[in-house]
Amino acid sequence: MTATGSYASNLASVTQLCALAQAAGAKFLCLPECFSYIGMSAQETVAQASSLEGEKFGAFCELAKTHKLWLSCGGFHEKMNEEKVYNSHVIIDDLGKIVETYRKMHLFDVAIPGGAVLMESKTTTAGPARCCVVDTPVGKIGLTTCYDLRFPEVYVALSRAGADVILVPSAFTVPTGRDHWHLLLRARAVESQCYVAAAAQVGIHNDKRASYGHALGVDPWGLVLADAEEESPTIVTIDIDHDKINKIRTRMPIQSHRRNDVLKLLNN
Repeated sequence: MTATGSYASNLASVTQLCALAQAAGAKFLCLPECFSYIGMSAQETVAQASSLEGEKFGAFCELAKTHKLWLSCGGFHEKMNEEKVYNSHVIIDDLGKIVETYRKMHLFDVAIPGGAVLMESKTTTAGPARCCVVDTPVGKIGLTTCYDLRFPEVYVALSRAGADVILVPSAFTVPTGRDHWHLLLRARAVESQCYVAAAAQVGIHNDKRASYGHALGVDPWGLVLADAEEESPTIVTIDIDHDKINKIRTRMPIQSHRRNDVLKLLNN
């Protein structure tokens, strides 16, 4: 989808995506990072933030209930205080109830060659180090958000915690997306031996911001099963084949081969 600074317009787009998912027979719909709002400034982001118990987020809970879908709300600006927000990845069940909230751990503070300078930490507080895995109708779902994609240890941890599918809702910039999006998503799928589902923002949001798109579904062997390319708003669907997961992990048992003494080097 292509979120903007209009909450009403974004809600209408999500409503359309829910209808498409329901018509396709999907059980679980993934929304990208910043699905409810992308503004022009950090101050606007903070000003429009709200709690997960508020009316604004409640509208998405109602959509899940109405369309009988589980929703991954991939990056909501959850109000922390008057100066900061959390970038919260929230899972809603098909009854409209919040079942898990993951607050993004790795914040995007970078100057992109030939692109934008983005400092997420100006408005956002990093969440605690957590390994979030949720039981859902499509299997055990591991939660990450966007920039987390560049930290493979997170995906190893989620796989070890039992994830079958890892979600990567994102608003990747165009330069980084063009060079790294497919590469990183396929690598994380191969490393974790999980399906990877990456909902994406796409296109021009405002005069300052554009996103790469290409919402992607990747299987545990690293094969791209679906690519939404640059259409908006649209969905692509994948089936989760648990037999495939089991066969890949049995034939190449990399988790049992992983050396804990090497992993401990991360703490040095």
